[in-house]
Amino acid sequence: MQRIILHVDMDAFFASVEVMDNPSLSGKPLIIGALPGERGVVSTCSYEARKYGVHSAMNIKKAYQLCPSGIYMHPNYEKYKEISNKLHSIWCTYTDCLESIALDEAFLDITNNFKDFNEARKIAFEIKKRIKQELNLSCSVGLAYSKSAAKIASEEKKPDGYFEITSEKDFVNLIIDRDVRTLYSVGKMTAEKLKKYGIKTVRDVRKNSEKVIDILGKSGRFIVNLSSGIDERKVIPHEPKDAKSISREITFQQDVDNVTFLKDVLFLLSICVEKRAKRLGLYGNGVILKVTYADMKSITRSKNIPSSNDYLKIYVEAKKMLLKIKRGPVRLLGVGLYNLSEKYMEQLSFFDTLADNKVKSEGAKKRLLLAVAKKYGVNLLPYLDKTHLKGNLYETIEKMRSKL
Repeated sequence: MQRIILHVDMDAFFASVEVMDNPSLSGKPLIIGALPGERGVVSTCSYEARKYGVHSAMNIKKAYQLCPSGIYMHPNYEKYKEISNKLHSIWCTYTDCLESIALDEAFLDITNNFKDFNEARKIAFEIKKRIKQELNLSCSVGLAYSKSAAKIASEEKKPDGYFEITSEKDFVNLIIDRDVRTLYSVGKMTAEKLKKYGIKTVRDVRKNSEKVIDILGKSGRFIVNLSSGIDERKVIPHEPKDAKSISREITFQQDVDNVTFLKDVLFLLSICVEKRAKRLGLYGNGVILKVTYADMKSITRSKNIPSSNDYLKIYVEAKKMLLKIKRGPVRLLGVGLYNLSEKYMEQLSFFDTLADNKVKSEGAKKRLLLAVAKKYGVNLLPYLDKTHLKGNLYETIEKMRSKL
């Protein structure tokens, strides 16, 4: 049976969500990532900004050189996650075989739901219509017989596009003279390695299949197959329990060596981890701390804990580890849960006797948040929401840092 796969990819997702919230930004070069002069890279940008040569992963300083008239904003990941959840709710009405690639991108295997490409085509346009009507956002959809073909199809007519590739022959005809990096899994280093042997295009791969396999081994055989349109990878639904860890981290615009501030940031990050873990119904059996210093050297520390997704237990352990590592200016701070499980293993632990853990109620969380808020003169009440963070964590922490 021929597989029928859709690849749905939102158009300039972060930027489009900001335009949805503030229509006055429509039609303007909007760049999400950092402000001019700050550290950071472009997370995404509007199509108007792309006309200036700005693109994702570009250093924000370079982006400003190319587009000084652009509107620069910090990302609000909590808001984007909320919209992403709504997108997934739409996609899941058409199949239970959905592989999420990112907040704004997914493969849908609809082989068992619709009998042929004619029916699938109608579903593709129905998905586009629903996303536009329900969320006022646009997406591009690729319909194809394989994952790699569907991915390329969705990129073919961006933005707000639709394209289909229904056979291996059509796939090969479309990409035969394109750069070898068109093929899935061929990154910059692999492409450079192949180009040393004169293999620059998909056609070159097909002509030199044995050489490609000699150069790259097992991955080379996969690439050779792709050049002929052969891709047997399945769409693999990812369940929450499949996650290896849940974490949240923040990169400061200026290095920080104030330990009290770092502990307060850990407290907010721990709340973020708790919210995501509870939303997914997961518990962790370990806490991990990540620190990157000003010289870009990173360290991680971890500690096993009894099964939990409680912010206070996460925070207490992360704080202990923070106080034991070497002091120095910190560029990035992160905390997370690992060894995840859907099952809660209840047991008495030393947390039950810790002075830090006086009360585990939401009332205790509110009192702690208000204490931190008063110290820095910021509003932390949005962090009391039981499911989502309504505020912008990055901007909140930067406001806190500015008060040091």
